[in-house]
Amino acid sequence: MAVLVVILFVAICLFFNLLGVVSLFRFPDVYTRLHGATKCTTFGTLFAAFAVIAHSVARYFATGEVRFLVLIIHTLVAAGARVRNAYATCPHQGNSPPKGGLMPHRPRAPHGAMGKALADGDGHACH
Repeated sequence: MAVLVVILFVAICLFFNLLGVVSLFRFPDVYTRLHGATKCTTFGTLFAAFAVIAHSVARYFATGEVRFLVLIIHTLVAAGARVRNAYATCPHQGNSPPKGGLMPHRPRAPHGAMGKALADGDGHACH
């Protein structure tokens, strides 16, 4: 059963990475090509990480070897670093959202940095 889950995750990964390659050839200019390729390959990489985690969990419970547990933890840490980098490099220059932000209403009570940025009328919380 675990092998089927891993094969499914790898197939989804390959499908989205293939879509990223197709976007390099089909989109009209360099910016839309980059956008399509990075969106698809990021989603494909997510499913590659899922495949590694599924395989490691199955092998850990089958053999009890600690190295598969270390691989699971390493994959989770690497995925978290990728997400943190995506938020840290949020594009807010040039193509920034409108002054009121993307939300049609303001939050009732600002919480944390994101709520404070939206309440201040900044429009986005990427700083």
